[in-house]
Order: sequence, then C-alpha cells, then structure tokens
Amino acid sequence: MKLSIYQVDAFTNKLFAGNPAAVCPLTEWLADETMLKIAAENNLAETAFFVKNDGFYEIRWFTPAVEVNLCGHATLAAAHVIFNCLNLEEKEVKFYSSRSGNLSVEKQGDVLVLDFPKYGLNEVEFSADLVEAVGKTPKQTWETQGNMVMLLFETEEDIKNIKPDMSALSKIPFDEVIVTARGTDADFVSRMFAPRIGIAEDPVTGAIHCSLIPYWAEKLGKETLYARQISARGGELFCELNGERVKIGGNAVLYLKGEIYV
Repeated sequence: MKLSIYQVDAFTNKLFAGNPAAVCPLTEWLADETMLKIAAENNLAETAFFVKNDGFYEIRWFTPAVEVNLCGHATLAAAHVIFNCLNLEEKEVKFYSSRSGNLSVEKQGDVLVLDFPKYGLNEVEFSADLVEAVGKTPKQTWETQGNMVMLLFETEEDIKNIKPDMSALSKIPFDEVIVTARGTDADFVSRMFAPRIGIAEDPVTGAIHCSLIPYWAEKLGKETLYARQISARGGELFCELNGERVKIGGNAVLYLKGEIYV
C-alpha cells in the first residue's frame, strides 16, 4: 500500500524551528498497530492521521509509543496540509476526535488558529520524586487533563535552566510534565517533558496550552496572550481564552512531502 506523507514544522514561520509533525491523509483507517508502527518509524513527537468524512475530518495522533488524546501541533500541521497541499478553499477545517470531541482550525491570513477545549487545574502537593526528577522545587503544582502535571516557577530563567532527569521522570505517575513561568518578552513561557510516552522534550505543545491559557488569563487579568515555548527549537503561540474554549494560533511551514509503503 502506498500512502502520502507530509512533514510540517508547526508554531513557527521558519524551517528547522517549532515542532515537526508528520501528517498522513487516509481514505480509510489503517489498523491501530500499523499506524503506531508508522509513527515509530517517523520518530517524531506526533504523527497525525485523518480520514475525510461528510463535512469534517476525523483525526488521530500517535507518538512513537502510544496514541494520545489531543495534539495541537500535529492538528495545526494537518490543517496546513489540507489548506495548502489538498487545496481546501474554505477558511476553516473541522476535525473530530473520538477522544477529545469537535475541533477546528481557522485560517486567518498566515496564521492558523486552533479551537480547542479548555481544561481546568486541580492543585496538588508536589512529591519529592517529582522535584528530584525535575531538579528544582516549584512554587505550585497542579494536575490537569487527567495525565499531566503542571509546575509553576518564578522566572523565565528558571524554565530555561531546568535539566530534568528523564529516567526519573519516566517513573512518575504523569505522562506529561509542564513547567511554566511569567515571560520576559511574552506573557508566559513553558516547556514540556514526556518520556513516559516516547517524547523526551516536546519542542512546542499546543495541547498543554488548553490548561496554560486559562491559568495565565486569570493570573494576568487578560484574555488575549502571547506565549513562547522555550525548547531548543522554540515556538510561539497566539492565545485567547474564549469561554469554555481556547484559541491557539500559530504559523506552519512545509518541510517535505513524499510516499511511504506499508
């Protein structure tokens, strides 16, 4: 079987920055095992697969190790492919995920804007194991989205200087570890680590902003925010709290297109 594949750098306007995602348009679903093997072979944080349905696209996301409930950068990448490679004339792509519901991406000039669910936070005490794995004690800690933990630190420099022990992080009971602080030239900054699901550090993570945006919007008293994820590749996100939803905008750049054989 021959399949089209695209690789897109998301949340950036230049190549070799942002977060690379693979995108595989399908006419019908492959076996889960096959999609996971393709994602592992791609060896990127996420590979998005989608099937066009009646007026929308059903979408799923796989890391090299597992299927995930929601992925922002790979959804942004999939929308970029649909708009620019599959030549959708409308200004909005409607997606559906059996794990996270209705999603959409609107084209606003060069920026693609995700419409995603908002997630709340449940404050928890940080454990000694978590502090040791991250290498620094946070000011506050929350659980969010069922399988994530979010740690608040004082400054952007704190976030830049974190050097977690990935082996230790893989043993804590959270799939994703978010670290965040007020930014110097952004409203807030973050990084994200997920060795339990096959991602050491994710360059730019749209889905964590479903939790970060509500927190920082309340903390800073504003609904429109500019965020940066300060990984080595780096990326920028144009954020808005919109009731029970969040808007996450970003650019995307096509890196490659080709064929795979399975």
